[in-house]
Amino acid sequence: MQKAVVLDEQAIRRALTRIAHEIIERNKGIEDIVIVGIRTRGIYLAKRLAEKIEQIEGAKLPVGELDITLYRDDLTIKTEDEEPLVKDSNIPVDINDKKIILVDDVLYTGRTVRAGLDAIIDFGRPSQIQLAILVDRGHRELPIRADYVGKNIPTSKSEQIMVELSEVDGKDLVSIYENNK
Repeated sequence: MQKAVVLDEQAIRRALTRIAHEIIERNKGIEDIVIVGIRTRGIYLAKRLAEKIEQIEGAKLPVGELDITLYRDDLTIKTEDEEPLVKDSNIPVDINDKKIILVDDVLYTGRTVRAGLDAIIDFGRPSQIQLAILVDRGHRELPIRADYVGKNIPTSKSEQIMVELSEVDGKDLVSIYENNK
């Protein structure tokens, strides 16, 4: 059951604009930056960030897609009865000595990000990996923190954050739902 809308379309756009500015500031420009989104919604957020950075800086950044399915530490738990659906990862440039901005929609336990880090390292050795998240909801199980956060939304473990993006869901919205377990 939906409890609250925490970000609407305008708020998501503002958060991504702010993150884009923060990325440019922290890195003193956009030289050697590659933006990589974690499948599924992280990819669309990564593309939006790249577009905003291009509007600000006037230059395109390479954008990659990362499927972390086989890197998850809960793969055996999730797939006892079914094969994992693996899509291709695609990083269009050599990432050695580049600054990677890893992008995802929600940071929760940190396990998805850990899987993303493992997947990136299989592509090469970047000089740095930074993390951009639309929503940080707390409850970390691993020592992972985001460098760029659209919104911190403290939640209970009985709640769920639902990110909807127009590219996948037809609308831009972030909501909190109560788990009915």
